[in-house]
This record gives sequence, C-alpha cells and structure tokens, in this order.
Amino acid sequence: MTLVFYNTLTKKKELFKQISSKMEVTMYNCGPTVYDYSHIGNFRSYMIADLLRRYLEIKGFKVKQVMNITDVGHMTFDEEADASGEDKIEKKAKEQKKDPYQIANFYTKTFFEDMKKLNMKRADVYPRATKHVKEMQELINKLMKKGYAYFANGWVYFSIERFKKYGKLSGNTIDKLKVGARLEAKADKKDPRDFALWAHDAAHIMQWDSPWGKGYPGWHIECSAMSMKYLGKTIDIHTGGEDNIFPHHECEIAQSEGATGKPFVKYWLHTRHLMINGKKMSKSLGNFYTLRDLVDKGYTPRAIRYLLLSAHYRTKLNLTEESLKAAEASVRRMQDFVNELKHVRQGKSSKKVDKLVNGVRKKFEEHMDDDLNTSLALGDIFYFMREVNKLLSKEHMSKANANSALKVIFHFDKVLGLDLEPKIWYSYRDAKGEIKQLIDARERFRKTKEWDKADSVREKLKKKGITVQDTEKGPRWIRST
Repeated sequence: MTLVFYNTLTKKKELFKQISSKMEVTMYNCGPTVYDYSHIGNFRSYMIADLLRRYLEIKGFKVKQVMNITDVGHMTFDEEADASGEDKIEKKAKEQKKDPYQIANFYTKTFFEDMKKLNMKRADVYPRATKHVKEMQELINKLMKKGYAYFANGWVYFSIERFKKYGKLSGNTIDKLKVGARLEAKADKKDPRDFALWAHDAAHIMQWDSPWGKGYPGWHIECSAMSMKYLGKTIDIHTGGEDNIFPHHECEIAQSEGATGKPFVKYWLHTRHLMINGKKMSKSLGNFYTLRDLVDKGYTPRAIRYLLLSAHYRTKLNLTEESLKAAEASVRRMQDFVNELKHVRQGKSSKKVDKLVNGVRKKFEEHMDDDLNTSLALGDIFYFMREVNKLLSKEHMSKANANSALKVIFHFDKVLGLDLEPKIWYSYRDAKGEIKQLIDARERFRKTKEWDKADSVREKLKKKGITVQDTEKGPRWIRST
C-alpha cells in the first residue's frame, strides 16, 4: 500500500508525494512555549511528529525536521489572534521574580531533558523566536509592501480582508469569523478581525527596535518566518495539535502565502487532544500531568511513550491510572518477549515462524501506511507475539527462528522508539547497595510465600528502573529505564 495521510487542508486522505524529486521531506512541527514544563498532552503532538519522522525514514526518506521554541509573544488569550492578554513567559517571570530569559532557558532545558527520556529523536533545527526577530521583521516588511499589512499606532496588523482564502484550513472564513469583545476594543484596527504581526506595549519586558518603533513579534509571524528560513517557501508537512488549527495555523498560511504567493504547506497533520479522565488536558484548566509527575508516580517513560502512541493520532486519547497501568503491562510483555527470544538456544525449526514474520511485517506496514494507524499496527504486533509464544512453549523454535522474529520486532521498534533491544541481565549476586538489599528482601518474602510483600518490593525496584525476572538459577535483574 502506498503512504497516505489525512490532510486537514483538504479534509480527506491523500497519497503522500514529496515536493522534492529526491527522497527528501521537509517537516515543521509546532514546538513548546517555554514558560512551564510541557505537559503530557503537549507531548502527544510532539510524539506523533517523532513517529512520523521515524516512519518516513524507515520508508527511505531523508527528513529535515524543524521544531520551533516559542520564547516570546505567545499570549494568555491565544484563542484570539490579536496579541491580547499577557505574554506567558513574562507572566511566569513576574510570578517567580526572575528575568524572562531565565524562565525560557530553564524550560527549554527541561523540554530537551523530557524529550530524551521519552526517546524522541532530535530535530535538525530548534529555532528560538528571540533569535529570529530580524527574519520576522523582514517578513512583516514584505507583507506591508504587498498591501497585506498596515501600521497603526505602534502596531502592525495583517489585513484579513486582503487574503481572500483566509479560513481554508479551519473553516473559519472571513464571513464566519465572530468578533469578540476583546477584538472590538482594538480601535486602531481597520477591521476587528485583523491579527497582530508586531505588537507595541511599553510594559512588555522583551522588546526590539524596529521600523515601527520598539515592540515584539506576534506569535503567528514567528512560525512563518522560522519555517521558511530553514525549509523554504513551501513545506511538505506541518504538524501540531488540533488547537493550533485556528487561529495559529490559519494565520501562518495567510502570512506565508501573502508574502510568497506560493502554497505554504502541502500536508497538514493535526493530533487530537489528550484527555484526562474524560476531560481535555490543559494548563488553563489545571488538570494536567507533566512527564515528571507521572515518573514520580512510578510510571516509566517507555510506558508513557507507548500510551501516547497506542491510539490513532486523529482520535482522542484518555489518560487514566488504568490506561497507564495497561501501558506498563504492554511494554513489559514486549520486553519479556524480546528477552525470551534472545535466550533461545535450541529447539525444532518451524516454517510457521517465517510465515508469521512475513505476515506481521506486511500488516504493520499496511496500517502505518494508512495515516499512521498505530492502534492497528500494535494489534498486529501483539497477535504476532501470541502466536510465536505458542511455538516457544512447545519448543518449536530454533535459534534461526528466534533471530528472524527478533529482527522484525526491532524493525518495528525503529518506528515505535520503545528501545526494546535487551540490555545486559545481571545475576542477583552482582547487585550492590540498596538494589541488593531489595532483591534479597524480595527473595526472603518469596521463600516464606508472603507474595504481597514480595510484589511490594518488586514495585519499589521498578520505580528505581530495575526489572527483576525469576529463573531456575535464581533472580536476575536489568535496568529497564
């Protein structure tokens, strides 16, 4: 099957055909606004971008990936397009009595730390908005010269009326846009629906000189300027969360296409919300978890990654204690399966293994080719594992069979990024310090059949990133995170 994606722009699945005549793909991902730890809902969108890149690379494409870091200009009322509210980073800086750059630098660092824990590949470029103000000003100048933007009392606005295709992504066309109270209050606008490209506010801490006086860039112009600098006037793929569709991505299209006269993005992919106990996860609602929160509760980054990939990206995903525990169990099953195959030494050769390997590879690729359907692809993998385990239990598995099964699992893992390649197993005699004390305690409880206490110790070890496996020669252990 050929690769197809659901394109938010056309509202249908489309055959993927890259712009370049070579096997090269350009991809831009809306990244974090660094005023706080990114929550798990944010990471679902970033994770899908990581999955997409991995799968394109498996298909033979060379991907140039750019993910922005917003460190200025993202306002608290970001559902409006006119720079209303307070800069999120400056708001946090005032609360903590720190410099805005300190806030941005700290949370940029924690974002990369969390990315590493979740085994996400590094993008080629992470442009920071504050480092690209010159490019933004140049783009604004171009829009003004073409008549798409105008100056008013220190501000520069984009004239929506001039861009007749406004709304083609979101459906919020010029005629459908409703004017809210905050928009009506902007007396300098020619049209209350116009959005800010350059903002003037004497109270804003981060400011730059410009042809229009001191000020700072609007959130939307940042992504247009940075994406075109590193990826060109037309990009293959642009991703983000569904809440980016309007106004952010709609405004990006208007700015970019107004300036260049060319299509800005060929394929738009948007990830649905992560829910928490049935409600949208959101910092503004206060119902969110960060990666650190979940790790502190005893969940591993691998299980969290698995959970974020377990549902198709265009369906809502509900995060609950039950779904997290199920993800932990699923990852453990996959790792145990790999470990068992690694320890196959002898057994009867089975032609059924080759048939299973060929079948699961075909099904996995069919489902991933169909708009990255990870839910069905994971189902294929677990079916494969069940069938192979039946053969393992009957010792109908040669070393060559096991290696063939491992090879296809590791192929899938290059896409899923669960890091299933087994680490070194250690004898319990090799343990030291607290790890040794806990393993010894668990063994004592097992011998006295105090299973609840033994399980409690196992959980303590798991929280420390240690997986224990019982064998005929005694327990062995491995660092699982």
